[in-house]
Amino acid sequence: MRAIWLVLGMAGIAMLGACTSDRSLMNIETGQNSPDEFAIIPSKQLSMPPDLALLPTPTPGGANLTDPTPHADAVAALGGNPARLENRGIGAADQALVAAASRNGSDPAIRATLAQADARYRSNNRRRPLEILFGTSVYQRAYRAQALDSREAQVQWQRAGAITQTSPIPVAE
Repeated sequence: MRAIWLVLGMAGIAMLGACTSDRSLMNIETGQNSPDEFAIIPSKQLSMPPDLALLPTPTPGGANLTDPTPHADAVAALGGNPARLENRGIGAADQALVAAASRNGSDPAIRATLAQADARYRSNNRRRPLEILFGTSVYQRAYRAQALDSREAQVQWQRAGAITQTSPIPVAE
């Protein structure tokens, strides 16, 4: 008898907890004002340059010589050129592609436009009661008809004669 009351009490508490509309309660980091100790990265050692005239001019908010560069350090450790990681704009090999893609102009607000269109499209796919209860998104269900089946597409391309060297799926004849 005691076990029944315990189970009923726990079920009641769980049901009361599910009644909240405050989704911030599901976020474990809500209300924390303390620093994240894992976000602290030690800086590089300070060193005196041979000539002080070679020091770069200070740029507020910009990079510092002692700032850690873990990606560049990893590339250098593996024998690569860390300078290739710098954003230098559109490469010469890609100029023709960018010119062809933007031949009719480009919309600088395309991300906002697409976000609004996506919100309208997903609002037409109303959330089901269990999706509302568990706070899940309708994204996968809304776009299921537009999703690409990678295995089906791969077999289609293989049957058409395309070479898919790294593919683990053999084409069924």
